[in-house]
Amino acid sequence: QVHLVESGGGLVQAGGSLRLSCIASGSTFRNLAMAWFRQAPGKEREFVAAIRWSGNITYYSDSVKGRFTISGDNAENPVYLQMKHLKPEDTAVYYCARSPFFSGSGSLYVNPAQYDYWGQGTQVTVSS
Repeated sequence: QVHLVESGGGLVQAGGSLRLSCIASGSTFRNLAMAWFRQAPGKEREFVAAIRWSGNITYYSDSVKGRFTISGDNAENPVYLQMKHLKPEDTAVYYCARSPFFSGSGSLYVNPAQYDYWGQGTQVTVSS
């Protein structure tokens, strides 16, 4: 079992910044990758960013590339999502997730089905 807890969400004005944190506990030895997804009201869950611990390789969606940074030291330590230049369209509930799979391609990590544990989510609201 893996337990994920997100924190750091809140209300921020457009152009502002937030840093989300996700702490994993439990059987973290299969944490081969961690990711952030988001879901806005009435929309499907959307991939934001992922980090594969082997080599600390990162992947980003086009909508956040250059504005968001995913980081972390290893599977036993928190994973962060630094968000800058926030836009109203970034408003959503942000979830962190754990993948037990290794892939050399980022295409695997954009698929929510590749993640077996999810946090409860943290709300990010960006006002215009």
